[in-house]
Amino acid sequence: MACRNLVSTNMGVRFRVPLQKLHPLSRAIHHRYSGNSNPQRAPHRTAARYFTSMSRLPMRPPKPPPGSGGRSYQQQRGFWVARLAARLLKLRYILLGSAVGGGYTAKKTYDEWKDMLPDFSEYNWVIPDFVWELSEQIDFDKLAKALPEMEEIAKLLPDLDKIGENFTFLKSLLKYQRMLERLEKENKELRKVVLQKDDKGIHQRKVKKSLIDLYSEVLDILSDYDSNYNTQDHLPRVVVVGDQSAGKTSVLEMIAQARIFPRGSGEMMTRSPVKVTLSEGPHHVAMFKDSGREFDLTKEEDLAALRHEIELRMRKSVREGQTVSTETISLSVKGPGIQRMVLVDLPGVISTVTAGMASDTKETIFSISKAYMQNPNAIILCIQDGSVDAERSIVTDLVSQMDPQGKRTIFVLTKVDLAEKNLASPSRIQQIVEGKLFPMKALGYFAVVTGKGNISGESIDSIKDYEEDFFQNSRLLRDGMLKAHQVTTKNLSLAVSDCFWKMVRESVEQQADVFKASRFNLETEWKNNYPRLRELDRNELYEKAKNEILDEVISLSQVTPQHWESILQKKLWERVSTHVIENIYLPAAQTMDSGTFNTTVDIKLKQWTDKQLPHKALEVAWETLQEEFARFMAEYKGKDQDDIFDKLKEAVKDESIKRHKWNERAMDSLRVIQHNALEDRSITDKPQWDAAIQFMEETLQSRLKDTESVIRDMVGPDWKQRWWNWKNRTPEQHIRNETKNELERLLKLHDDHTAYLANDEVTTVRKNLEGRGVEVDPVLIKDTWHQLYRRHFLQNALSHCNLCKRGFYYYQRHFVDSELECNDVVLFWRIQRMLVITANTLRQQLTNTEVRRLEKNVKEVLDDFGEDMERKSHLITGRRVQLAEDLSKTHRFTAQ
Repeated sequence: MACRNLVSTNMGVRFRVPLQKLHPLSRAIHHRYSGNSNPQRAPHRTAARYFTSMSRLPMRPPKPPPGSGGRSYQQQRGFWVARLAARLLKLRYILLGSAVGGGYTAKKTYDEWKDMLPDFSEYNWVIPDFVWELSEQIDFDKLAKALPEMEEIAKLLPDLDKIGENFTFLKSLLKYQRMLERLEKENKELRKVVLQKDDKGIHQRKVKKSLIDLYSEVLDILSDYDSNYNTQDHLPRVVVVGDQSAGKTSVLEMIAQARIFPRGSGEMMTRSPVKVTLSEGPHHVAMFKDSGREFDLTKEEDLAALRHEIELRMRKSVREGQTVSTETISLSVKGPGIQRMVLVDLPGVISTVTAGMASDTKETIFSISKAYMQNPNAIILCIQDGSVDAERSIVTDLVSQMDPQGKRTIFVLTKVDLAEKNLASPSRIQQIVEGKLFPMKALGYFAVVTGKGNISGESIDSIKDYEEDFFQNSRLLRDGMLKAHQVTTKNLSLAVSDCFWKMVRESVEQQADVFKASRFNLETEWKNNYPRLRELDRNELYEKAKNEILDEVISLSQVTPQHWESILQKKLWERVSTHVIENIYLPAAQTMDSGTFNTTVDIKLKQWTDKQLPHKALEVAWETLQEEFARFMAEYKGKDQDDIFDKLKEAVKDESIKRHKWNERAMDSLRVIQHNALEDRSITDKPQWDAAIQFMEETLQSRLKDTESVIRDMVGPDWKQRWWNWKNRTPEQHIRNETKNELERLLKLHDDHTAYLANDEVTTVRKNLEGRGVEVDPVLIKDTWHQLYRRHFLQNALSHCNLCKRGFYYYQRHFVDSELECNDVVLFWRIQRMLVITANTLRQQLTNTEVRRLEKNVKEVLDDFGEDMERKSHLITGRRVQLAEDLSKTHRFTAQ
């Protein structure tokens, strides 16, 4: 066969030609040196043996014989130089002999190998004759020289040494991988030990804020930043979006390494955006932005409390009649091995509004998702449920609209274990993670497992182990449908963190320049509009207003006792004077009998004290406290106070008064004091008597004045007013005026008439009026009589009061004189003394108790208002406040 003629040698590849075709001389050489005969010993073997013996000669010159005395050093030196040169010349024979011997050995090895081949000469008939003819025409020597040398062919062959080195390197990599896994487990155990020691109080030092914490604070500042200067927040964050129940929250929990979110079976749990700041720390803890409490995520009770708090905050943020809220809940999670990033978990996208939801829930969720995703630097973490049909996905269309090129989208396929079990064609999963099934594009595609099917309550560590075991045994990874870097939440978190910080580095400098320009614009506006005012933001203004209000409340304690008692006495008499005159004094005085007068007065005073007087007194005291509080606030307002606080002060005053409750136990003691004061009838000195008469005169004159005013309104203007003011009486006023004149004539005839008209007297008056052509109703007659008799009685009482000014002597000696019975003066003294004692008692309660309680209420209201940002924003408003707020935010941003 033809392949028999290809022979490999150390010098290359030659064609072997049958002996019958060789030249006769070549055949002779072949038989001469072939293995079939006994060749003569080649001469090069003798030469090789000679040169080998020569190589064993000593190369060092011999020592001179002893006793020579070092003669002829030059002769010895020349002799050794000559011998060295001769030996160097002999080296060429050694090299030549070695080359000849090596060539012969190679030739003999070739002949031995060739003779081992079977003789194929009997099969020459198989080869066509033209092949033999062609072989005679070919110059094989030239062909052999034209073929590449062996060294060149060896270069084309693989380097077995390097292959061996690669296998050794791979073996060492596997060894290092096992070492890394063991070190990670040891590191995890050490972190657990650190956490346990920290629980005992060993690690109590506060750590400075990390870079991710500062970055998160900047995002919080910008979340409610004023957009008047086009300084929209374009800083990166990871926005987690997905269909409802697609596993968004579970993915975030796997990244955070804790079950931190409330869970539900098929119902909407994420009702507002939740910003989670992840960072690495020695303790696995969580904390809200506006709270100092740390939740230990290694303890189940703290985890349950954290989930409950998140749920409460979500429900509180949702307004009445709504299902979801745009208010962001800020949470930070720290722990060993957690990747640093900021994620925002959004409510799940829904396709249908179900019962119990607001009608605009679907549109609101779309609006919230678009608001976060339209940020050109936001990383969109698109979560897709792998256990449901891909055609049912809503979020993929939404993401493709916001990021059509997929330059900032990372696609995550969840529940891959259920997908592999349920799908008849696992290659469909491969199409999803390769981006061939959905219309959207993405930077990367990941497949994760975040739960064990229907099993609930499993720990994060057990889910991680289950996820790793699943992918190690999954045919998706084994058959190459998924790549190793595309699976597990650990790889996902690493990829998301790298992408997040890359985006931060690319965008934060640009955003900083934008905010510096905005800061310059804001500062310029402030200098032009408010050059003499400090840049106080809403919180600083609130603290300033808080101090002013507290100063005003403290001023209440500086009110003098005389001022308190004077105000209380005046207001209390204004409140009870009508009852005293109408229900006590007039009914008793109109009896025209001294004994009946005193009995009636005592009974009515007792009833009044038991039922009404203490309540009226406390009402007066509480109103006086409110009025004084308002008066001090108004006085401070006039002392160069900032009018920007008016709305806040009014709200604090109203809320404090609303919360303040008077001590009801003081009512019983006040009733006893008032009762004892009214029972005393002993006027001990003339000044008290004169004061009582003065008090009585002032009261009666005030009542007489009011009565005369009522009568004037009843009868209309007199002739002077009609003349000067061109006014006329109405028909009713004309009738009343005629009735008044008729009744006055009756009083002149009967000066000591009783308070009531008899029926025959009413008939007489009516007939007299009818005789003059005036038709009058009996009710109108009695009503007019009441006011006329009241005026008549008060005039007589004032006259009697003047007579009693000299009646103290008779009163002190208990003389009985019908003309100077001054029981009405004693009544007014009793009332006056009760007013003084009640005012003194109320003043003590005010200064000792109620003012302090009001001050405490004001502090509580101020503290509550201070924690309510929405209320502060409503009470402290204006362009100045908003401008200061924006300046404060830009200062904090540029500083960080």
